[in-house]
Amino acid sequence: MSHLHARQADITRSDADAIVNAANETLLGGGGVDGAIHRAAGPALLDACRALPEVRAGVRCPTGEARITPGFALPARYVIHTVGPVWRGGDAGEADALRACYRNSLALAAQHELRSVAFPAISCGVFGYPPDQAVTIAVAEVRAWTAMSPIDVAFCCHDAAMLARYEQALSR
Repeated sequence: MSHLHARQADITRSDADAIVNAANETLLGGGGVDGAIHRAAGPALLDACRALPEVRAGVRCPTGEARITPGFALPARYVIHTVGPVWRGGDAGEADALRACYRNSLALAAQHELRSVAFPAISCGVFGYPPDQAVTIAVAEVRAWTAMSPIDVAFCCHDAAMLARYEQALSR
């Protein structure tokens, strides 16, 4: 049986089997959640990401897809890296790409027989996705997945406003 919940927390301290990194296509670190995860995991995470094959020049993980690496110095055993869409107004396939981030991340968790995953608010930072829309997509996709394949999912929120959005979406 699955359990979905939201909490205001630092995702890098999550003891879930895997945490999800809201990465960029290079997988070589960045700002926000991505930078925090790379700093907390230590330099071995960057080495593991560099070892992932490029699918085209400079791109190790295209938007909507996901890759997995060990968690190294993190409490989580794994990091699932996914690249959310950059918000371009809503008519450029952003919703489908965001849905794919959640589905592909959960598929990797299932392939590795993980029982718990912690997600950040993918694309809601510098990628500019409107938080209310992103949260609705996140909760719907995770609910659909967990109806078929049980896994515990935590939505780690960086502030009280994001936590309130997730709690409202989860109560529906």
